[in-house]
Amino acid sequence: MRYDRTVHVRTDFATTVAAVRKALAEQGFGILTEIDVAATLKAKLGQDMEDYLILGACNPPLAHRALEIDRTIGLLLPCNVVVRGDGEGTVVQALDPDTMTAFTGLEALRPVAEEAGRRLDAALEALKRP
Repeated sequence: MRYDRTVHVRTDFATTVAAVRKALAEQGFGILTEIDVAATLKAKLGQDMEDYLILGACNPPLAHRALEIDRTIGLLLPCNVVVRGDGEGTVVQALDPDTMTAFTGLEALRPVAEEAGRRLDAALEALKRP
């Protein structure tokens, strides 16, 4: 089972990060956390790697619905979105919300996962437009 939703874009990293923030906001997601993996690995281990940013995106109404079903689901929130350098372009990956249902077996989460998936797909699709 794949657990990601991925798009490849031909824009540079900084431009893509700005576009991802905008696309997520348009779908009702705010960014709660941000982890600059490349900077962290450089600072802590002296290791270089491509630009790699993890954005912890959250759509509060969807998070609330999921938490009303299962308080433990917070372990799978927020929706992680990775933006990483990839040669001539940038890769953007979002955790597939269907993993909430698949992992927990709670069918009551399916409508939440489906709506989150539609919103994430719309955000990712927006990145492909010039």
